[in-house]
Amino acid sequence: MKSRIFFYTFLVLLILAISVQGKERPYQIIVAQDGTGNYKTVAEAIAAAPALSKKRIVIFIKSGVYKEKLVLPEDKINISFLGQNKDNTILSFDDYSGKGNHNTFTSYSTKILGNNFHAENITFQNSAGPVGQAVALHVEADRCTFLNCRIIGDQDTFYGGPNYTRQFFKNCYLEGTTDFIFGPSVAVFENCTIYSKKNSYITAASTPEGKPYGYVFLNCKLTASPEATKVYLGRPWRNFAKTVFINTEMGAHIRPEGWHNWKKPEAETTTFYAEYNSTGAGGKTGKREGWTHVLTKQEAKKYKVKTILRGNDDWTPLKNI
Repeated sequence: MKSRIFFYTFLVLLILAISVQGKERPYQIIVAQDGTGNYKTVAEAIAAAPALSKKRIVIFIKSGVYKEKLVLPEDKINISFLGQNKDNTILSFDDYSGKGNHNTFTSYSTKILGNNFHAENITFQNSAGPVGQAVALHVEADRCTFLNCRIIGDQDTFYGGPNYTRQFFKNCYLEGTTDFIFGPSVAVFENCTIYSKKNSYITAASTPEGKPYGYVFLNCKLTASPEATKVYLGRPWRNFAKTVFINTEMGAHIRPEGWHNWKKPEAETTTFYAEYNSTGAGGKTGKREGWTHVLTKQEAKKYKVKTILRGNDDWTPLKNI
């Protein structure tokens, strides 16, 4: 009897061992400026990553300021940037609109084109300063997630587009001056801190006509520098812009009227700007613009992460990352 028990126990352990050995593990590339990794630059690591990979490719980036203008190509899918420390792992460049032949859409520091991208513990920065449009993070890929990241710049810090792409930010920090979260994508910001550096506008969505969602902020916190005392929640870059704040703590820097029509009266009938359960000194909705909305509890229930980002493929963010 004991021998049979021993035999079956050995058999189970053998099967488990074979299973573990056969399990597909993420391919990891290490970037380190001091030469202790596979490559010294992030660009080299991107070039080395296999194209059209069916498994997730993890590029681990050690602490350092990497001054590189980066593009993740369309065929580099299922790529992760994993930083050693979000405050010290910094991807930065200093282009801006008007520098040479650059415009807003070529001013990026990092541009993501490959679908299923994931970033964690990374700072994306445009260090050009307050010189006009200068994008830190430009995303044209679908199903992208950002966890515990910082996106830092001045005007036009984050661009989400083009139409029908989806991004999810969780526990992130976004900083800027004017329209620093802008574009046509569907993006959810959950448990994020949004920091305004001067009197201006936080969002400038350009949601395509007919799309049910644009930019949605869930359980976020809006903060500001001492110089920023009159900040709008958003203005419509395009007439069908959609931006919604749910359960968001708003500092005193948020203007009582909340929203601006960008001097386009026609946009007042086509945009959808809304809030639910805004709190803090700037969260009082009694004086908001009459063409904006305060949602009921029932209306707010449809703003769930999976519902907003579902699309045609039933995408669940951060699953299998």
